[in-house]
Amino acid sequence: MAKYRKKPVVIDAVQFDGIPAHDPPGVWRRPEDDSPYVVTIHDQRCYVVAGDWIIPEPDGVHYYPCKPDIFAKTYDAVE
Repeated sequence: MAKYRKKPVVIDAVQFDGIPAHDPPGVWRRPEDDSPYVVTIHDQRCYVVAGDWIIPEPDGVHYYPCKPDIFAKTYDAVE
């Protein structure tokens, strides 16, 4: 199996705090129970919890969640 390195890219991201009034772009809520979710580029509904990071897909329309521990291992802040 060949090895590959992930290309360095700068992303936009916001940490979800769970407060409905603070919902970032891309976060929707189920009318039945107000559960927050994002819709991925594959049209999957992914539910999010406070602390998750919300990252836009390259198409600029869809989003995906990232757990805080994975985000910390994958991304560094850009000044």
